[in-house]
Amino acid sequence: MSMIRDLRAAVRPSIRKDGGAYDTTREAGTSSAVVDCAVYRDGARLRSDDNLTSLTPHAAIRDVRRDGGFAWIGLHEPTEAEFAGIAAEFGLHPLAVEDAVHAHQRPKLERYDDTLFAVFKTIHYVEHDELTATSEVVETGEVMCFTGRDFFITVRHGGQGSLRALRHRLQDDPELLAKGPSAVLHSIADHVVDGYVAVADAMQDDIDEVETEVFSPGRRGGVSRGVDSARIYQLKREVLEFKRAVSPLMRPMQLLSERPMRLVDPDIQKYFRDVADHLARVQEQVIGFDELLNSILQANLAQASVAQNEDMRKITSWAAIIAVPTMVCGVYGMNFDYMPELRWRFGYPLVLGVTVGICFAIHRTLKRNGWL
Repeated sequence: MSMIRDLRAAVRPSIRKDGGAYDTTREAGTSSAVVDCAVYRDGARLRSDDNLTSLTPHAAIRDVRRDGGFAWIGLHEPTEAEFAGIAAEFGLHPLAVEDAVHAHQRPKLERYDDTLFAVFKTIHYVEHDELTATSEVVETGEVMCFTGRDFFITVRHGGQGSLRALRHRLQDDPELLAKGPSAVLHSIADHVVDGYVAVADAMQDDIDEVETEVFSPGRRGGVSRGVDSARIYQLKREVLEFKRAVSPLMRPMQLLSERPMRLVDPDIQKYFRDVADHLARVQEQVIGFDELLNSILQANLAQASVAQNEDMRKITSWAAIIAVPTMVCGVYGMNFDYMPELRWRFGYPLVLGVTVGICFAIHRTLKRNGWL
């Protein structure tokens, strides 16, 4: 556990950026994982005129534990070394720290001593002009949240799911922000689930488009020619990725909305019920998408099979028609001296007429039966 040995590493100094954001620096030419660090007291963010012109995570927690409020620190894809000092400063459990650094976790909620560790999968819909067999429909990211009595830490992975706009909205609602770190946890959960709702609506349009193509395509001979099955399968894979983000989150939302927790304000817990309700509806949609795509895929394969059978019937019908002149020509092509009508004046036109008549009768019969 090299991370444990490095937990007491010094936290790097910070430089205050405009608008109240903070960005720590390590060495010349290197970037920091800390994208924002602030102290909130009575629902308001402390600014430079509050003598916090050079705020670091260390300074933030020291100020909070001296004068009250809570610290909110945001990080983006930190390394073990970058996160070690913060983990030591806030007393984060090594297992949770390891999950936060390495990412690729299932959505979950765990309690470590006096800290709640929550993992959310963020989903972003990828706009595309046309759905193809290689189209990427959704992009996923992760947000890990450490909720303590006087701090809130977010660790974000992936290029999507920025929390900057969310932070600004919360700062415009001091009454809610005054509820403490659990208010931030609820806002992030609500933000993630609202993203799920938007993605579900967009994916519904893609599925409707594929469904329309499968069941109302151009027809030939009354039988659908189907669409590329790879497109349907690719969309099904993307729905499965969506399902992996939604379904595991149901249990954590139920816990946050139903079970009393010391770190969750009772007033905020009521709001988690609304998030859990929205999540349940999205889960129902995703399950419906999966089942509908299964049906569409099976219907498309059945249509392709029917189309192949239609082609085989046509080939067989024409082969039956061609077999008649082939047989007659084969008979009269034999080298016998004594054959009927060989020397009859009307033998040749009679044979041709009979051959054409039989072919016409076969064609008419097959056409009436729908084979041609």
